[in-house]
Amino acid sequence: MSVSRSTTFLCCAMAIAGFATRAAAQAKSAPSPVVPSTTASGTADRAKILRGAADALGMVRWSDIGGGNTRLPGIDVINTMEFKATGTSYTAGQPVPAEYDVELAYNPPGMRVQTVRSGAHTIQTVREDYAWDESELGAGLVPGKGTATPQVSAAKDRILQLWTLPYGVVKAAIAAGDKTIVSTADGATVLTFPLSGPLSGVTVKATLDANNFITRVETKSGDPALNTESEYSDYADHGEIATDIKSPAHIVRKQAGRPVMDIRVKTWDANNPYVVFPVPSNIKKAAAPAGAAAPHQENQ
Repeated sequence: MSVSRSTTFLCCAMAIAGFATRAAAQAKSAPSPVVPSTTASGTADRAKILRGAADALGMVRWSDIGGGNTRLPGIDVINTMEFKATGTSYTAGQPVPAEYDVELAYNPPGMRVQTVRSGAHTIQTVREDYAWDESELGAGLVPGKGTATPQVSAAKDRILQLWTLPYGVVKAAIAAGDKTIVSTADGATVLTFPLSGPLSGVTVKATLDANNFITRVETKSGDPALNTESEYSDYADHGEIATDIKSPAHIVRKQAGRPVMDIRVKTWDANNPYVVFPVPSNIKKAAAPAGAAAPHQENQ
């Protein structure tokens, strides 16, 4: 895959894609998706749209040197994040009040979701191809400190949640290169692109509003568990320390057509908090990786 060298967005796109590409060399991309009822935009338009989406979120920082005579390439400042939210979780289709504390990272890709509902505290973690539950933070890393339970079948679903957040969508769309198709539907801009590696076969369709914010993300796959819908709204800087990075305040997610969560964000720390996802040895033994869980990009 490649990003056009005919636009001034090249350096920015390559910089952003650099954070999104931890795929193994053997990862293979899914076939280019078919976008209905619209005309695909050219490379220049695709670059412009992706630049607009990145700028709307505040993902890119620019630097001028030499009195403003030279502008350095844009740098993607999004790597680690943490947000806290409250709202509704759904268990067997039934709504349950829940509190969330979510840690995430894109280099390498990983995510930890702590959920408290009905008095029960769960910790679900994923890093690349590994998924496990923790009885306490850091469980399984030190003998006698908690239990790490493998959740091999949950790895794809959990890492998909990372790449369907707005920042993951921008990174993955850039990494997909010319397989990312820009179209319009009902007056809105739509990005459609394939994921790869362990998520090969999953197609992402993201809808942008007039301000270039990603408001809806749909994924389609032969695996019903990977058919999801996410809606994002009420974007603002929700950090306790302002970063000018915009995050959604309202997140609604469905999986296989059923509601999974409906939450309101309390705080969103986008100032690269220290979050790590070391994989316990028993988790490594339970499932050997088949390839990194980030979108794949071939050498430019």
